Amino acid sequence: MEILRCEKLRKVYGSDPQQVTALDGINLTVEKGEFAAIMGASGSGKSTLLHILGTVEKPTSGKVFVEGTDISLLRPAQAAIFRRRKVGFVYQFFNLIPTLTIEKNILMPLLLDKRKPNPEFFQEIVSFLGLSDKLGFLPGQLSGGQQQRAAIARSLIYRPAILLADEPTGNLDQKNSKEVVELLKLSNRRFCQTILMVTHNESIALETDRIIILEDGRIIRDQQQKGTES
Repeated sequence: MEILRCEKLRKVYGSDPQQVTALDGINLTVEKGEFAAIMGASGSGKSTLLHILGTVEKPTSGKVFVEGTDISLLRPAQAAIFRRRKVGFVYQFFNLIPTLTIEKNILMPLLLDKRKPNPEFFQEIVSFLGLSDKLGFLPGQLSGGQQQRAAIARSLIYRPAILLADEPTGNLDQKNSKEVVELLKLSNRRFCQTILMVTHNESIALETDRIIILEDGRIIRDQQQKGTES
């Protein structure tokens, strides 16, 4: 089932003669439950694409549909609500609130939306991510790998339509990087979570179901991985 579709997506910054085209006619379809890696050199448009998919930025032209909703038409207030309910984010630097416990950090998206958490689902996630004994800790008391686990838990707690991971292992050592990628893979399989992950690391990209390569704002390759589990 299609969960995401981009049609002739363009993003242009500035105006002539300093105009820069970050995305140049992107057409992309993602099915529910896919785990895809987005790769490309710096400046190829990877982060711009993620920002538009997450309603952080608006495209210059073209359309983006998430679960049938054209998010490119949303007004700022509507986009904020959509982002809070439908898009999960995992960043390189965790973005946890240092003065809040891990439990409150994980629940923050629901609290901001004035929604009550499902206790069973919360316990399932924190147990799955190995955080059950860390809920009362502050982020600074945890290792980098544990903080990224908390960030993943926060992104899953409201069951988003898509999870966008922007270089989620960029701030971790090799051991923790492998653990985080494995947890994303398991989240994809256990919760049927659709994930788009930007990465420069080819070995990490090879762990996904699909690799999408951008160059100068265009998709130059889009291939399914052989032997991966969906």
